[in-house]
Amino acid sequence: MSSPQATAERPADFRTTVMRILAGLYPDRFRISAVLALAVLGGGLMLAAPALLGRATDTVVSGVRTDGVDFTVLWRILALTALLTVAAWGCQVVQGRLIADVVQKLAFRMREQAGAKLSRLSLRYFDTRPRGEVLSRATNDIDNLTQTVQQVFARMLSALLLIVGTLLMMLWISPLLTTVIVVTAPAAVWATRAIAKRAQPQFARQWAATGRLSGHIEEMYTGHELVTTFNRRAEAAQLFAEHNDDLRAAAVQAQLISGLIAPALTLLANINHVFVAVIGGLRVASGALSIGDIQAFIQYVLQFSQHSGSVASLTGQIQSATASAERVFEFLDAKEEEPDPTGSRPPVHVKGRVTFEGVSFRYREDQPLIEDLSLAVEPGQTVALVGPTGAGKTTLVNLLLRFYEPACGRITVDGVDTSLLARADLRAEIGLVLQDTWLFGGTIADNIAYGRPDATREQIAAAARAAHADRFIRTLPDGYDTLLDEEGGGLSAGERQLVTIARAYLTEPSILILDEATSSVDSRTEMLVQQATASLRQGRTSFVIAHRLSTIRDADVIVVMEDGQVAEQGSHHDLLAADGTYTRLYAAQLAGSAVA
Repeated sequence: MSSPQATAERPADFRTTVMRILAGLYPDRFRISAVLALAVLGGGLMLAAPALLGRATDTVVSGVRTDGVDFTVLWRILALTALLTVAAWGCQVVQGRLIADVVQKLAFRMREQAGAKLSRLSLRYFDTRPRGEVLSRATNDIDNLTQTVQQVFARMLSALLLIVGTLLMMLWISPLLTTVIVVTAPAAVWATRAIAKRAQPQFARQWAATGRLSGHIEEMYTGHELVTTFNRRAEAAQLFAEHNDDLRAAAVQAQLISGLIAPALTLLANINHVFVAVIGGLRVASGALSIGDIQAFIQYVLQFSQHSGSVASLTGQIQSATASAERVFEFLDAKEEEPDPTGSRPPVHVKGRVTFEGVSFRYREDQPLIEDLSLAVEPGQTVALVGPTGAGKTTLVNLLLRFYEPACGRITVDGVDTSLLARADLRAEIGLVLQDTWLFGGTIADNIAYGRPDATREQIAAAARAAHADRFIRTLPDGYDTLLDEEGGGLSAGERQLVTIARAYLTEPSILILDEATSSVDSRTEMLVQQATASLRQGRTSFVIAHRLSTIRDADVIVVMEDGQVAEQGSHHDLLAADGTYTRLYAAQLAGSAVA
């Protein structure tokens, strides 16, 4: 995986990124065409105002020099100017409404794509990236990108059109004075490009730092109890301060560099004004230009400078948005799970015979985790997987669930290679109870029925009774309709565990996976959990992962894993008699319990 720093330092392919953003806007091409038409119309109306005011000035000057000012002509010119100004404002209002609609639809489509992508990514993607980093790409970066697109349409599009329009109007008034303005244009373009090129990597650093800070906040929120218990608040605060300082430094550097564009253009504009004042005054003195012409020209120069400044100020935002777009597109282009085989049929009447035949797996090429592992589990057997951390226990069941694919060998269910089955069909036959109970915002009934949304209330209650959860649920104020937050607030760890067991009951799986289902439960509730899981295992092929060996003594087969290999397997009594790895693990736990 590339680190956030590496991502930040990779130069963005600006052209490719812009083309992908434009492709995202294609569905709204007719509205965008209307926006362009309104921008042209509104710009043309705005360009007429300085010329009309210049004519009004000449009318006044001419009248003063002769027999009086023709106020009828003057008021007509001013009325026409006001009318055109109001019409230009109306174009901008309609244009803004259309732009907001287009941009919000773009944001909706991108969030929709991000949501769909999350459901197609493999577990490997999430295992190798901080959750906050993924969330930042799917939220902050999309928001930054779409907000900048709105600014580009609302301000830069009109600004660019008006820059061209003012140049044409200035040429019409005085080619000589326009030449003075145009001569400095290459310097402005060069300054803008040079500064923007240096700002782009800094904006990439800024958004990468934002992702790291979001990841840290998310970790501290979900693990706040652990942080408090181990008195790590000071260290957590210090790490937050470091991430926050990294973000501040990156943001300051990005804004400092991009902020040089506007002052550079302002300096060039002021130099232009000096030349226009001097040369224009000489041209009026010689009679080549009127005072109204100079007034109109100066107004056009001011508009030219103003719109050039708008483009310059947006250049920094565009660099920031480009960095965000790169991160979003990198996320959308991430490798997905391999597609299911075509024509696959769902398993029928699964008995639950599971075999691992010469299975090998590694997260990285240089770090093998499971090597040439073979294991056969008969229908209805309870198989306990034990061993030290990193032995490959959880990875083995992840391979069974097809969260990962084996590098070599195959896994079968009732003799059928799991790679030939659709993932959804395979996982529908497997029930899962994790150590870290996962409950979502909703009612208890909704949480139990998560794997079977069409279940009736009676079926939900029956599953809860089988899991010994019905009694405590009925004591709650709203019973099964009690609302929970994402962490199951209001329920104890044991009660949350019983709810997840009820969830597994309701799906009626053929194969069951219990991943340390009692390791986070208090001793008073552990008996209920063990009774519920023992009942749940009846007639089902079950894989139990537990560090506390006392919970799996009744397993039909205990598989001792070490360095990705099956070191020993057999019943509890057979393994104790063999006096091998299991015996040492069991004796160590007994000694630890005695000391405790």
